[in-house]
Amino acid sequence: MAAAPPNSVQCFGSKKTTVAVTHCKAGRGLIKFAAVDMRIRVKGGGHTSHIYAIRQSISKALVAYYQKFVDE
Repeated sequence: MAAAPPNSVQCFGSKKTTVAVTHCKAGRGLIKFAAVDMRIRVKGGGHTSHIYAIRQSISKALVAYYQKFVDE
C-alpha cells in the first residue's frame, strides 16, 4: 500500500449497495472548491444511488479535510 501524500484525506459515502470513495488533497481547486482537489471513485447500484453516495462522500471529505488541516 502506497503512503498517502501530505495534506490528504480519504472518505467514503454509501447508499444501498453503492459505495463512493473521495480522495481529497490540497491542490488547485479542480472541483469548484478553493485549493482542494478531489478524486472520486464509485461502484455498484444505479444512477440515483451513485449521486447520493458521491454527494455524501464529498461532504464527509470536505469536513474531514478542514477539521484536520485548516481548523487545527
